[in-house]
Amino acid sequence: MTRTASALGILETTGWTPAMVALDHMEKAARIAVWQVELNDFLGTCVKITGPVDAVQVAIETGHRVAEHMQGDPRCTVIPRVSRAAHRGIDSRIEFNPLIQQHVVHAPRTAPSSNGDSGMQGSANSALGFIETQGFTAVIEAVDAACKAASVEVVGKEKLGGGYVTIVIRGDVAAVRAAIEAARPKVEGLGKLIAAHVITRPSPGILSLLPAAAVATS
Repeated sequence: MTRTASALGILETTGWTPAMVALDHMEKAARIAVWQVELNDFLGTCVKITGPVDAVQVAIETGHRVAEHMQGDPRCTVIPRVSRAAHRGIDSRIEFNPLIQQHVVHAPRTAPSSNGDSGMQGSANSALGFIETQGFTAVIEAVDAACKAASVEVVGKEKLGGGYVTIVIRGDVAAVRAAIEAARPKVEGLGKLIAAHVITRPSPGILSLLPAAAVATS
């Protein structure tokens, strides 16, 4: 199914972590594919998904509930059939922002299906941990505590506007949970904790947005 023949779902929410947790639930709820994830430079993340209309509707409803539960202030819509003329305004080119020194448009390295089974996603004992704060001092203190508390690996960093920064760690479920619990209290007094969350057996779309080294099997 081509993108113009598929439905398009949009979930835009404040914070990188709420968006990624929502995407994980979306992929596990319905057979959809990640199109792009784009940072909107105002603390927010825009997730674009495609698939059959019914599947996209289920996924977006699921993602909205999850992002709202994580206090992400989500905005969502489903377009049943994308206009070919609108396609160029929806599909963003990969863009590097020199101000924050990172890409602000993320495309999956492959076109994963929701029932994929490779790398971390194939292991029931694998997990990703997200520590998101407002302020670098807080996240640096938190990730140091996380790495000292358990055998985990730092696999990524995402920066949004307004000082929001997320560090992503990986490891087995018990280690990641211990690391995140150790990191959480370290933020107090140094910055604002936006989210501290563990995703067990992350979905293919989540893995496709991480650096390639993050999804290699141990």
